[in-house]
Amino acid sequence: MEKKKLLLILVIFLITFNIAYPNILNKGIDFINQKLNTSFPFLKDINFKLGLDLQGGVHLVYQADLKDIALEDQANAMQGLRDIIARRVDLFGIQEPVVQTQELDNRHRLIVELAGIKEPAEAIKMIGETPFLEFKKQRPEQETELIIEKIKELQEAENIQEVENWELGFEDPYFISTTLTGQYLKEARINFDQTTGRPNIALTFDQEGANLFEKITEENIGKPIAIYIDREMISSPIVQEKISGGQAQITGDFSIQEARELARNLNAGALPVPIELISQSSVGPTLGAISLQKSLQAGILGFLAIVIFMILFYRLSGFLASLAMVFYLALFLTLIKLIPITLTLAGIGGIILSIGMAVDANILIFSRIKEELKERDLSYSLEQGFRRSWPSIRDGNLTTLVVAIILFWFGTSFIQGFALTLSIGILISMISAMFVTKALLKSLVKTRLSKIKWIWV
Repeated sequence: MEKKKLLLILVIFLITFNIAYPNILNKGIDFINQKLNTSFPFLKDINFKLGLDLQGGVHLVYQADLKDIALEDQANAMQGLRDIIARRVDLFGIQEPVVQTQELDNRHRLIVELAGIKEPAEAIKMIGETPFLEFKKQRPEQETELIIEKIKELQEAENIQEVENWELGFEDPYFISTTLTGQYLKEARINFDQTTGRPNIALTFDQEGANLFEKITEENIGKPIAIYIDREMISSPIVQEKISGGQAQITGDFSIQEARELARNLNAGALPVPIELISQSSVGPTLGAISLQKSLQAGILGFLAIVIFMILFYRLSGFLASLAMVFYLALFLTLIKLIPITLTLAGIGGIILSIGMAVDANILIFSRIKEELKERDLSYSLEQGFRRSWPSIRDGNLTTLVVAIILFWFGTSFIQGFALTLSIGILISMISAMFVTKALLKSLVKTRLSKIKWIWV
């Protein structure tokens, strides 16, 4: 049984180590390919996602002008603006952006952090645009088929500009823009169907918008009218009849939360919420590289100090615990890459702190084993040591985990990064201490080393 556990641990370690650090395996594959003239594929090197403080980027602060918006609608308007800007930044291709609102002395601000951005001027221009709401009508089926065929043709072409009418492949194959946009929408609000109780969205247009909407609905009875915010479709209701009077209703299988979000986004797209850039600061890649280098140096030195301490004080047990810590780090770094988690200085701090929590668990275990070894053999002492130390390990780690969850729930940005890495590290540390360390120790119970008590404690 112990051999199977050790084999499982070894397999997991090899997999996670090569995902976290694939260079060694790839060098071996390259050597084999050169010597044997083969073409074995290399293991993909997944890069860590670095935050603004490590990768460099831009920190922007905008002041929102809400003087024309009623006080009770300001919170929804800011939340809608935040959602729109977040989507807009995502379309720009920025990874893991931070977009949040802040209210300070009755002043509403929008804070945007863009890690790794190369052209801040273009991003600032794009963020500063007013969210765009538009209504589109369905394309004729013949045009849809033609555009879809053109898209397939472009996918197969090496140079798209050599394809005749290549611009057609970038058109929306299903809907055509109309002249009805968010500038004609006065209000979007939630209503509830009196029969079913389901929420729906009521739209109110101004006079010019009402005329445009009446004409569009008259021409598209039985067809969908798609509603887009920033080129993303959020609803496509079917027109049942010509709609006059500037009143419209969007029905669907909405939850109350979905209906609120839809109404908020419609209002955010319709209501002009001017924003003015009041602060811009750049974090250069050199500063980020220095911070990352110092953080890694601190982590490595701290880990080596822990290993030396464990071996000096707990001898063979400390050495096996150090091996379990290497397993812990390989698994942790692999999860950071695969989830993925955006690493910041605070997040690295959470990782280092979780290493300390993992060592604390091993110290509790070894202290209990040391007490048991005074009267009993190694096998019994190991079982009792793990069993009696578990309540203390469980309670201590769960207490820290609860605090980390609270920090993540109520915190923002860097605080959340610290809490997330700390939480994951705590969970892995308990697995490392109670499973990996225990399996390594028990594998030596029936060996000659088990009879030499001074090397264990």
